Amino acid sequence: MSESIPIANVELERRRLRLENLPARHIAKMMKMLGDEMRIQVEIEPVWQHFGCVTRTDGTKTYFRGAHFDLNGMGSMEVAVDKGFASHFLQQAGFNVIPGKTFYAPQFAESLLSGDSVDAAYQHAKNNVGFPVVLKPNTASQGRLVCVANDRRTFMQAARAITKIDKVFLVQPLVEGHDYRIVVLDGEVLSAYERLPLTVTGDGMSTIDQLLCAKQEDFELRGRDTKIQTNDFRISNRLRRYKMTRATVLPMGSAFALLDNKNLSSGGEAVDATADIHPSYATLAAKIVKTMGLRYCGLDLMVQDDIRKPLHAEKNSYQVIEINSAPGVDHYGESGDKQNRIVAEIYRKILIALAGRTSGDVLPVQQTIPVELKHGRLYAPEDF
Repeated sequence: MSESIPIANVELERRRLRLENLPARHIAKMMKMLGDEMRIQVEIEPVWQHFGCVTRTDGTKTYFRGAHFDLNGMGSMEVAVDKGFASHFLQQAGFNVIPGKTFYAPQFAESLLSGDSVDAAYQHAKNNVGFPVVLKPNTASQGRLVCVANDRRTFMQAARAITKIDKVFLVQPLVEGHDYRIVVLDGEVLSAYERLPLTVTGDGMSTIDQLLCAKQEDFELRGRDTKIQTNDFRISNRLRRYKMTRATVLPMGSAFALLDNKNLSSGGEAVDATADIHPSYATLAAKIVKTMGLRYCGLDLMVQDDIRKPLHAEKNSYQVIEINSAPGVDHYGESGDKQNRIVAEIYRKILIALAGRTSGDVLPVQQTIPVELKHGRLYAPEDF
C-alpha cells in the first residue's frame, strides 16, 4: 500500500514546479555553475533557488536575486525604476530624452490633492502633445502595458489598464527611430542589439490570429519561453488603426508589426550589434550609466539612424527611452548561438565583479569545466 503525500507537501511541490522555469531560478543556477567553473564560491538558497550569495576575495559576502545584483547603489536603483525621475535627472545632466509628463491614478491624485489625473492627461495629450501618444506605467518593465493611443477611446482604455497596476503613468509623444538595448558593466559595453516588434508575415491563406498562434508554436519549438498575450487589446487597437482585424489575411510575404513596443519579452526579435556598435555610442552609453550612479545597466535608446554609425547631432542622434538597473538577458540569449555566448560572458563578468576580482584572477574559460548554453540558459553537459 503506497503512502499518501501530505497536502502541504503536494502544494509545496506544485509551487516548486511553477517556479522551475522562472528566470530568477535559471540565473541562480548559471551563477552557481560559473562559480564552480571559475573557482568562485557561490551559494544558492536550496529550496526556491532564486537567491544567491557570492564570497568576495576579502571574505565578505555579496548577494543577488535573479538579475538583481549587488552592483548598483540602492538610491540609483530606485531612480532607475522610476521612469519619470530618471528622465528628469538624465535631462538635467544634458542627455537627450523623450519628453513626457507624469500623471496619477484617480485615487492617488486625490490623495496628493493633484488635478493631474486621467482626464487632465487626456487633455494634455490632445492639446499639448497631439495624437498619437504613448502611455506607459511609471515603474513597470519588459514593455508591460506600453500603449499607443490615437483617440479618446484608446487613450482611456490604456489609462484604465495602466492605473490598475501603477499609480503613476507617463504621456509621451510617439517617437520614430531604431530601438536599441545596450548592456553596460563598469563602463564596458557587454551587448548591444536592435529590438524589433512582435511581427507576423503573411502566407496568403492564414488569418492574423492564425499567424500569431503559429508564431507562439514556433517559439516553443525553438525553446524560447516567451508567452505571447494573444488577446492583448494593444494588438486589436493597432490592427484597427491600420483598418485590419484579427481575421485579416495578409498577402504572401507581407510583414505586419502587431505591437508598437519592441520588447523581446513581448515577442519581439533582436538584431545583434555588439561587435559593431560605434565607439561614439559605446562612449555615450558608458557615460549615461556612470552619470546615473550605476555600474550594471540596460540602457534603451531610440536612435535616429544606426548605432553602428557615428553619433551625429543632426543625422544620427538619440533619445533615451529608459534605463534598467537589473536588465534581463534571457530573451536576448534565446535569439541565436552568438547571443548565447554573449549572455554567458555577461554573467561571467558579473560574477567576477561581484567577487571583487579581475579577469586575470580566474581560470581562462578554455581551461575550465565546459558549460554550455541551451535556449539562452546555461546547462552543464550532464543536464542534456
